This record gives sequence, structure tokens and C-alpha cells, in this order.
Amino acid sequence: MAKFGVVVFPGSNGDQDLLLAIQDVIGEEAEYVSHRTTDLSEYDVILLPGGFSYGDYLRCGAIAKSSPVMEAVKQFASEGKPVFGTCNGFQILTETGLLPGVLLNNTSLKFICGMQPLKVKNNQTMFTNEYEQDEIITLPIAHGEGNYYCDNATLKELKENNQIIFTYEKTNPNGSVEDIASITNKEGNIIGLMPHPERAMEDLLGSSDGKKLFQSIVNHLRKVTA
Repeated sequence: MAKFGVVVFPGSNGDQDLLLAIQDVIGEEAEYVSHRTTDLSEYDVILLPGGFSYGDYLRCGAIAKSSPVMEAVKQFASEGKPVFGTCNGFQILTETGLLPGVLLNNTSLKFICGMQPLKVKNNQTMFTNEYEQDEIITLPIAHGEGNYYCDNATLKELKENNQIIFTYEKTNPNGSVEDIASITNKEGNIIGLMPHPERAMEDLLGSSDGKKLFQSIVNHLRKVTA
């Protein structure tokens, strides 16, 4: 079984959703990881949850980036292992420099929450191999600072390297450049996603489209260990 570590920061509120998504729906091993942890070597995958780490003081993720666990996450990622961050987790990944760009206030200056259509822009990653190319899926969003921004040079690089993984479809809820909802690093083992796949694991919740993302990670791990 793959072992998932769900990092818990003071103020996280999506950690339980992630844990139960992995344990109850995907059927893999998962446990909470304290923000004070400095060694992640026992895990196969690290997940950074949504929420309001450290109350979102200064900027979203600005304090969390200095947590001891983030140095361990950097080491973990440098070994090519999968790191996934959703919503506040995405913000933390940009604050630490593990992903390029920044998440700004929504152009509406309001917190938004609801179901959002997305398009799969790259299904050739360890996070999306279960999806079809250009597949339209639906995931929930819940954020006040989801407006992804990067400069033109970075945007050009993201496009050239196929690092744009999901885009908002039909409507852009927050003003993100090029409708970007998700990106990876150049190496493809770190992903940030503003919507919440862990809240779309079963049809009774309105969508089960998030399940494929986590199953894709498991598929990748089984392939590399076969």
C-alpha cells in the first residue's frame, strides 16, 4: 500500500477531508503529519490541505512556509516524490518557491464557494493519468485568494513545459491568468490545485471527479515500484 502523509498546520481545515479521501475511498494508508515534523522519509506522498494556516496572517501561506515541515517537504520533493497542495496548500507551495507564481485576492474581493467546471489540460502526469485529455470535470472551490498570477516569462515557460494541468471552464471565478486552476513544477512531481478534489470523491457529494487524481498518484507509484 502507498503511504500518504497529510500535513496539518495550525488553522488547517481540509486535513480530515484528505485523510478520509485516501483511507475510505482510495483504500490506501494515510496519517496526519505535524507541522513540526522534520523527517518525511517514511511516506510515499505528501498532501498539503486547504484551510487557513496560521490564520492567513501576513499572506496566505506566508507563515506556513517557515514551518519545520516545509524544509522536509522540500527535501522530499527533491527526491522526485509526489507532493500535492490544494487551495491553501497551493498557496503554501508558491510561497515556498516550490511552484512559480502567486495566489492573489479574487478579483471580486469576495470569498467564493461552489461547484466549478475544469478542463484537463495535461493528462500525462502522475496526478492526471486517470483522466482523458481535455476532459471536463467538476470540483468544488472555496477560497478568497485563488487568483493565480505570474509574469509573462513564467507564463511562457509554463505553457512550453506543459505545466498548466487544469484550467477553469466556462467561467473564471477568481481572475486567474489564462484561467489557470492548477500547475506543476518543471519536474512534474509537485502540483498545486485551487479546487478541492478531496471534496469530490463520491457522487452523493455532487461529484466523484476528484477520485481520479488520487488514483492517478497510486497508479504512478505502482508503476515505478513494479
